[in-house]
Amino acid sequence: QVQLVQSGGGSVQAGGSLRLACAASGVTSGSYCVAWFRQAPGKEREGVATISRNGDRAYVADSAKGRFTISQDSAENTVYLQMNSLKVEDTARYYCAARSPCPLLIGAEPPTSAGFYNSWGQGTQVTVSS
Repeated sequence: QVQLVQSGGGSVQAGGSLRLACAASGVTSGSYCVAWFRQAPGKEREGVATISRNGDRAYVADSAKGRFTISQDSAENTVYLQMNSLKVEDTARYYCAARSPCPLLIGAEPPTSAGFYNSWGQGTQVTVSS
């Protein structure tokens, strides 16, 4: 099973930037796709971004579109979430999740359904202050 270790996050003022990283190990199938989720206290978990197994398709939720970018470094088995122009409402605990092996999704990005993923990172807190 794939193990995910997250890094990054922290506290920043509104308008600032942060980058989260999700490093995968134990990838034996050679393919995995990744999603970033977040959950704020009292709110439902939200799928923020997903990226396909070869990085050619990515999805970003409307709430983050134009501000967040998901990318991957295949050589390092690491997926990044670059978050710019952060807002107070982006405050949440962020989790990366992976599905390995990842099925071939023709013409579609990986979904934001939590049940699709079989490995989860430990979570990292992002706090945006006004």
